[in-house]
Order: sequence, then structure tokens, then C-alpha cells
Amino acid sequence: MTRRPLLSRVADSVYWMGRYIERAENVARFVDVNLHLMLGGSGASIAEQWSPIIDTTGDSEEFERRYGEATRESVIEFLTFDPENPNSILSCLRAARENARTVRDTISSEMWEQSNKMYLAITDAGARDRAAHSAHDLFASIKLGSHLFQGITDSTMSHNEAWNFLRLGRMLERADKTSRMIDVKYFLLLPKVEDVGTSIDDVQWSAVLKSVSAFEMYRKRFGRIQPDRIAEFLLLDGEFARSVRHCLVESGVALHTITGTPLGGFTNPPEQHLGQLRAELNYASVGDIIAGGLHEFLDALQTKLNLIDESVHSTFFAMRPLSDAASA
Repeated sequence: MTRRPLLSRVADSVYWMGRYIERAENVARFVDVNLHLMLGGSGASIAEQWSPIIDTTGDSEEFERRYGEATRESVIEFLTFDPENPNSILSCLRAARENARTVRDTISSEMWEQSNKMYLAITDAGARDRAAHSAHDLFASIKLGSHLFQGITDSTMSHNEAWNFLRLGRMLERADKTSRMIDVKYFLLLPKVEDVGTSIDDVQWSAVLKSVSAFEMYRKRFGRIQPDRIAEFLLLDGEFARSVRHCLVESGVALHTITGTPLGGFTNPPEQHLGQLRAELNYASVGDIIAGGLHEFLDALQTKLNLIDESVHSTFFAMRPLSDAASA
């Protein structure tokens, strides 16, 4: 029996379903690590503590227009429950659920049920109450819900073209958000130069590791908390599941499985852009990255990840004239 080719709208939906679930989890991580840092005392004012999180999501202008000064309450509302913020947890889970609804004949019923559960949990009448009185529990439940969705997906969905598009979206989103989490440290976690190398600095870098569930694996690998080693681990490690390099390797495997192009070559723009970025990280050293400016490197990395996403869209999802489609 010949397998039918995957429709571009189905590929688009599963790709974005993977991205949106991963994005909701990572926004929960952003906010949760900041709540932990507040408990530890970062030495920053409330605005200094919360506004950089908005900056790293790229929504500062919209936030300032609607909310004004950044506070714990306003940032949690904007990033968690605001239906007009496309990057809020609510908006991400709503979009993931809608994408899941449109491809119910492609995904498993367990995946559909889990996407529903996550969306209903954040729209529940008591969700805002939980954010006010037990915020950590709320964000922990969102992270756990994402992990369950990933496990259910890998266990109940055929590992076919659709699964690889979902995996591609998830890995590209994870790479982007890991890089942004490191950037939070640059903007937020060290407001005073004199804190470098102190116990405050160690606590803050530990919080960054914990925000991407990397603390234990980092300590097993390197032991002492060292900023350059942390940057190396989260950017360049080939084995840790949330390192940028590992995510790009997994993205490449998914993409090449979809196209059938042998690894190491390319036949389309996404494979080319992804291969170039993967090669750059394969041969990068953390010393060179820090010498050239960690923030500048991360900024360029995020631009390249956006280019990969745009090329995935134009190659696989965008509608083209029939003459172009016939000659592709």
C-alpha cells in the first residue's frame, strides 16, 4: 500500500503544534526562574527584575503600551493569561489546541486529549488564583503537561513525516528559547559588576541552569558553577537535550528524514541554513564566543533561527502558483 504524501496544511499544523506546546513550556520556565530569583534576592528593583523578561520575548512595546511599568502581577498576567499577547501561555496553548483540532485524523486521540487538558487547565476559573497564591505550582503543571504531551506523542503517533515535522518545530523552538534564557542572564541576573564571582552570581547562574532542567547534568559534567562552562554546556554540548547544538542536530535529522536528503548535504534552503548553523556550532569555542560578546552571539543566533523557520515555511507550507509547484 502506497503512503499518501503529507498535505502542506497538515505539515504546517503539526509543525506549529510542536512549536506552540514547547513555547508555552518555555514561557513558564522564564517566569518560574524569575520567581525563584526573587525569593533568593537578586538586589534588583521590581522593574529591573521583571522588565527584561518582556524584552527577551520581543514584546516590550506592546507591554508598555498596555500595562506600563513591569511588576510581578502585570508580567505574569501578560505572559500567562493575556489572550491578546500571541506569546502568552494561554495564546500558545489555544493555538496548539486549534492546530491539533485541524489534524485529528493525523495525530492520536491521546495527543488531542492532552492538548485539551493543558488548554482547559490555563482557562480554568481557578488558574489566576493559583498564579497569585501558588505560582510555582501553576508553572510546574504547565511544564509537566508539556512533558506529557511530548511523551504521549512519541509513544502513540507513527514516526512518519507528520511526526518529524512536529519534532522539527519542537527542536527549533527549544533551541531559540534556550538561547533566550541565557540572554536573560546577560540582561537581568547581574545588575552589578561587583557581584561577579560572588555567591550571588553562583545562585543566579544556578537558577539559569535549573530553568532549563540542566542543573544536575551540568554538575555531573563540570562540578563547579562557572559562567563560561555554563554557556558552553547550554550552547555547544552535543548530548544535553536542551543545548542549542543538540536541538539543531535533532532538527537536522528530522528535516533530512522528511526530505530524504543524505545528512551532510542539502537540496533546499532550510537544509542549507540549518546545516550552516549546525556547522558553525560544531566548530565554535566558548572562548571565542565570549570574546566576541555573548549577547551579540546570541542575537545573531536568534536571527539565524528565524531565517531557518522562514525557509521551512516558504519551502514546505507556503502556497505557490501551480507552475512553480509543478516544477519543484
